[in-house]
Amino acid sequence: MDWYSIPEVNRMTDIKGERLQIIDGIRGLSLAGILMANMLIFQYGIWGKEEIHLYSPSKMDSAAYTFTKIFIEGSFMPIFAFLFGFGMIKMKQSLDRKNLKYKRYFFRRFLFLLVVGFLHSTYLWEGDILFFYGLMGLFLLIFVGRKKKTLLLLGSILLLLFSLLGYGNQQDTLADPVAIEAYVKKTMTVYSTGTYEEIKYHRNNVDPGHLPDYIYLFLLLFAPFFTAPMFLFGMYAAKNNWFREPHKKRQIYLKAAIFLTLSGILLKSAHHFFPQLSWTGIADLLGSSILAFGYIFVFAFLYTRFENSFWLRGCNCVGKLSLSNYLLQTVICTLIFYGYGFGLFGKLGVLTGIFLSIGIFMLQIIGSYWYLKRFKYGPIEKLLRMWTYFSFLGTLIRKKSSVDKSTTYKA
Repeated sequence: MDWYSIPEVNRMTDIKGERLQIIDGIRGLSLAGILMANMLIFQYGIWGKEEIHLYSPSKMDSAAYTFTKIFIEGSFMPIFAFLFGFGMIKMKQSLDRKNLKYKRYFFRRFLFLLVVGFLHSTYLWEGDILFFYGLMGLFLLIFVGRKKKTLLLLGSILLLLFSLLGYGNQQDTLADPVAIEAYVKKTMTVYSTGTYEEIKYHRNNVDPGHLPDYIYLFLLLFAPFFTAPMFLFGMYAAKNNWFREPHKKRQIYLKAAIFLTLSGILLKSAHHFFPQLSWTGIADLLGSSILAFGYIFVFAFLYTRFENSFWLRGCNCVGKLSLSNYLLQTVICTLIFYGYGFGLFGKLGVLTGIFLSIGIFMLQIIGSYWYLKRFKYGPIEKLLRMWTYFSFLGTLIRKKSSVDKSTTYKA
C-alpha cells in the first residue's frame, strides 16, 4: 500500500462547529478506491503486484490491470493524505475554541495510530499504512500553525521535487530483480497454502529485494518530505474553507473536476502506454496527485447535486467509520486469499478482484448505515477517542469553573 492512505482522523467540523458531511463522503468514496487498489496487494502481494506477468494474466486481466494502474492506484490513496491534513486543522480549530493545548491530544492520537499500525502490519497484512501515518502526524505538527500561503508554497515545491526525483521508482531500480522474482514465486506458495504462522514469518522476516541498509535509512529519514505535499494541501484547504457552503461552489467544483481529472488521466496514461520515454515517469507521479484532486472535486460536485441519494449517504456512513472499515477490509480479504482462509491468493484474477472489491464495499455501505442507526462511533473510532481524550465517553471533560459552567466538550 502506498504512503497515502489513512482513515478518519477526527470529526470534521467547520468554523461554526457543524459537521462537514461532504468530508465524510469523500473519505468513504475514497475507501472504495483504496480497497480496489489494495486488492492487487491482497491478491498478488506488495511485490508481486509489480510482477503481474509471473501470474500469467489473461488479456482481460491485463486490461483490468492497466485500468487499475491508471484510474485507481496512486490516485485514491493521496486523497486520504489530503483528508489527514484537513482533519488536523479542523481538530486544532475545535480544540482552540475550547482554549485547550492541541499538541497533547495530537500526540496521543498519533501514538494510537502507531500502535494499531504496528499490530496490523505484524499480525495481519503487509500493506498497512497506519504506522507511517502515526509518524507522519508527529512530523506535521511543525506545520499546523503555519500560514495558508506557506502551506501551499511548500506543498507545491515538494510535489515538484518528488515528481522530478522519481522517488516512487527508487525501490524498483535498486532491488535485485532475480531476488524479487524468487521472492514472488515463494510468496505464491506460502500465501495460498501456508498456515497463519508461516505467512506471518514470511511477511515479517524474508527480505525480498536484498536492499542495502542505507537505503532503508534513507527511506525512513526522507519519506516524510516526499509524501508531505498532499498532507500540506489538505491543511491549506481546511484553512481556506474549500468545503464550507459547498452548494455555493458547485460550478467551481465542476470546472476543477473536469480539468484535473482529464489532466491526471492523460499524464498517467502516457507513462503506461509510452514507458520507454523517460519523462513519462515524472508524468505518472505528478498525474497521480492531480487525478486525486480531480476525484476530490468530482465527489464534491456530486454531493451538491445528489446529497440525499442512498449511495452518497452510504458513503458518508462508511467515511464516519473509516478506521474500522479499513481494518475490516484487511480481515475480509486476508481470509479470502490466504492459506488459513479460502487460499485464493493469485487465483481469481485482476478483473474478478475489481468486482469483488465493489461487492465488499457495497456490503460496507449497508453495514455502516445499519451500524450508525444504533451507535454513534465505530468500535476502533471509539477506542481512538477514549485514548485521545482520556475519557470513557470519548469526549473532552473539563472541571467546572466560575467562568465556564459547561463540563463536556465534543471535538
